[in-house]
Amino acid sequence: MKKWVLFLGTVLIVQLAMAQTNNEPPYKRFPTVPPLQLEMLDSTSFTKANVKKQPLIIMFFSPTCDHCQHQIEEMTESMDKFGNTQIILATYQPADEVKKFYDQYQLAKYPNIKIGRDSKYLLPPFYNIRSLPYLALYNKKGDLITTYEGNVKVSKLLQALK
Repeated sequence: MKKWVLFLGTVLIVQLAMAQTNNEPPYKRFPTVPPLQLEMLDSTSFTKANVKKQPLIIMFFSPTCDHCQHQIEEMTESMDKFGNTQIILATYQPADEVKKFYDQYQLAKYPNIKIGRDSKYLLPPFYNIRSLPYLALYNKKGDLITTYEGNVKVSKLLQALK
């Protein structure tokens, strides 16, 4: 009998401890711009300190992902509408693939786009990313507006940034 009481007491304590654990991903607990540490194509680093005080889109992508390619195509076609928005493209893929993507979509033409490698793999667990592209939108104060997994129409992005 004592063994059963001890066993049930242990199970109850474990259940209570698990109920107290916060399972929300970090971006929901800390709804501000994450601690970025990106390796840029020119081997410099891009951190949270480099983020401008303006609306921000962080897009986590893969250069070989068809959905990511369609997303950046649609965004660059409407880049005049993103004039006051900083766009950060982050990936964990090798630098040669990132460079090819950068050149293919002529991203050098857009001064508001920064592209880099998340070599420390900080963003996927921060956002709990399950599919690509993943977009996180922030206001000019650095507060999270919303996030999207998968392709998003430019009109929806612009509406959320207003």
